[in-house]
Amino acid sequence: MSAITNALSGALAAQAAINATSQNTANMKTRGYTRQGVLLTTLGPAMGTTNGPGLGVKVSSLLRFSDEYKNQQLWRSNADLGRHTQMQPYLSQLEHIMGDDKTSISNGIDLFFQALNAAGVDPSSTPLRGQVVTAAGAMAQAFNSIYNVTQNQVLSVRQQRDSMLPQANTLIANIADLNDRIAQAGAIGTNTSALVDERNLAIDDLAKMVSIDVLQQPDGSTSVSLKSGQPLVAGKMAGQLSMYTAPTTPPAPPAPPELRLSFSNSVFGLDDTQLGGSIGSLGEFEKNTLLPLQQSITALANGVATAFNTAQAAGKDLAGAAGKPLFVVGAAGSTGLMSLTAGFTSGDLAFGTGTAPGDSGNLQQMIAIKKQSVTLPSIGTVQIGDADTQLVGKLGVESKQNQSLLKNATTIRDQAQSDWASTSGVNEDEEAINLIEFQKMYQANMKAIAVANSLFDSTLAMFN
Repeated sequence: MSAITNALSGALAAQAAINATSQNTANMKTRGYTRQGVLLTTLGPAMGTTNGPGLGVKVSSLLRFSDEYKNQQLWRSNADLGRHTQMQPYLSQLEHIMGDDKTSISNGIDLFFQALNAAGVDPSSTPLRGQVVTAAGAMAQAFNSIYNVTQNQVLSVRQQRDSMLPQANTLIANIADLNDRIAQAGAIGTNTSALVDERNLAIDDLAKMVSIDVLQQPDGSTSVSLKSGQPLVAGKMAGQLSMYTAPTTPPAPPAPPELRLSFSNSVFGLDDTQLGGSIGSLGEFEKNTLLPLQQSITALANGVATAFNTAQAAGKDLAGAAGKPLFVVGAAGSTGLMSLTAGFTSGDLAFGTGTAPGDSGNLQQMIAIKKQSVTLPSIGTVQIGDADTQLVGKLGVESKQNQSLLKNATTIRDQAQSDWASTSGVNEDEEAINLIEFQKMYQANMKAIAVANSLFDSTLAMFN
């Protein structure tokens, strides 16, 4: 009887729908899970049937509720969030340390020139001259402390980037492997939703590390490339990111590391300042902020040291001899960026011009050094006394801008996640309604089967 066939197909369809609903509710809190459903299609009557209403219903396919545009928005937003999140701790640390009233370079410079001004009261006073030497040492230490912070950040940035690359390569390899598994499963009609969810999560995690473009392929695989066009994944082929340091011959300084991408038989050199994501953020911060700041600190130290050593050479010390250099600057030295000349004493300060006892003519030239100009790579030409303040100000502007962009990126990411969830996320109320509706459908069809069986038994009884 067609009634039994129809009802049985309805019960099986309802059971398939209940299975999909139970899968959804089971994964209600699973990160990246995309809800599923069933597509029901009516079965028409057999060919040649005159009065047959049809042959019931069938499950044409399992549905995956996914919107590719929303997926792309989710991945793009994660790249921006990763970029600004990664950079902010470094900016905040520099801003805090360089802006500290007690340990800043500005404070060291100010105290040094205050000591020089104080020495003008009695240029021959040993205690006052001793304060100048002490303040000079404190200023050198301020330069060294700040420079060491930048040097430590360079090391930290490079170590963190080195630790991220294996993670990125693992994600790239996983995406390629999942592409292969999805293509194989799809070819034999297996439901690939779980594999696609796993791949999309890997793509999302990779997007946080580097900005990527994702293109869906007809066989269900995805091609992943950098924003600059270099391929990371094509089908089951995966690329690999690595750092390369060109060899140098001592005493030449080591060359800065270069980010490279190997794909198939090709090797691409990458500009990591344009890479995006957290890995690109490290390169951007190192090359556009940290290294120029470090160069500016070195240039300022050289400017102060050169100007004061020149003034020293133009004057006479307490013994009437020409002044010798007070400062030594050399970032590669064991004593740090800046130090005092070994064995320098207060009597070596060349405050006079040799014209009379207690002469302070050269001391006034030393005091005027604070208003001399110095050229710094990151901000241009400024007065020595204002240089560090402007460096800190520029750093503060960059930090505030990044904080604002981070706030915007967080908002956009939250919105992208909400948009994705509105289509692909599991809604508890909706699934509860579906469960009730399909339960009713199943029960109604089982009732129809029972009725059809009863009619069939009654028909058989007529012939007994």
